[in-house]
Amino acid sequence: MLFPTLDKYLARLHDNSVHNGRASVQSGQSPSISVNRTHRVWLDADGRVQGSYFNTALTSVFQPIRQIAVGPELEVTNSNKHVNEIIGYEGFAHSYSPNDNGLYLWKLLDHAASDDESIELDRLCRMLHSINFYRQSPEGDPRVHLTQNTALYLSVHARLLAAVDSNHGTAFRRILKLLGLPHENIVLQLPKITPTQSWLLNYVMDNYRRNQFRLAINADTVAEAHSLLERVRPDVLKIDGRGVINDDATRRLLDLTQQRGIQIIFKRLEKLRDFESVQKLAQQAFVANGARISAQGFFWDLPQASLDAFSTTQRADKFATASTLNGVPH
Repeated sequence: MLFPTLDKYLARLHDNSVHNGRASVQSGQSPSISVNRTHRVWLDADGRVQGSYFNTALTSVFQPIRQIAVGPELEVTNSNKHVNEIIGYEGFAHSYSPNDNGLYLWKLLDHAASDDESIELDRLCRMLHSINFYRQSPEGDPRVHLTQNTALYLSVHARLLAAVDSNHGTAFRRILKLLGLPHENIVLQLPKITPTQSWLLNYVMDNYRRNQFRLAINADTVAEAHSLLERVRPDVLKIDGRGVINDDATRRLLDLTQQRGIQIIFKRLEKLRDFESVQKLAQQAFVANGARISAQGFFWDLPQASLDAFSTTQRADKFATASTLNGVPH
């Protein structure tokens, strides 16, 4: 493993899980219930880390973020060239299931939680995702598409912004340091706020930057993205790619973000027509100023627990529609 401190931590979790599982079997109880009550975080039989919240077992699934192929990359002539190559992953919290990837329960649990409990859930999920992501980094395994620069995108809940007075990111940075994990490759996705709360967003972003995290903001439209860039300075801008059009406003946004060194990701790509629009934008931007655009969505990938489930060579004829995907975040 590339992260020996994390490896030692997982070994201790394994020993604790095995010990408590045997104890519960001897007492006639379910091993998972006994482990739930004894340990806030534990390992399942497949090596995934789980955590308990409101008597629900949570674990992680991931969805790739892919760089849109442009120019000669569109011509795949051998296995060394990748179409729409993976450059990062976003982590999502799902309920644990031994048979599949479980259900997306974050919003359901959040509605039943107080501010303090939501903050606790937020921090638990980011810790679970970090462990479950970096534990899948064995050296020399060609199925796992992780490099030293592969980014992990993790969301920050809106309640945390208002409820935490200062030092945003300090607790999470401390956990990463204890586990020996690279904070510099983690991108924290901040929630949407109203224009009148720009001061809060800037204050929180400054705190996270002091802890050396990269930051992403989300926009539903190109117009909203323009407005956000007037108020904040993100490292990454994620825009809803459904229905995106190749107009002057979109091209101006791509020029502006390239000038400022901001990465663009079109999210929620689901249909072929949306992908084709984004691919055309990516090609034009690359020719104009060398900008690279990335994208994410069901068009290529369903969220999965195992990183080796994803192909490095997803082409334009590989797509799915959201109408067939129940219970999956997008």
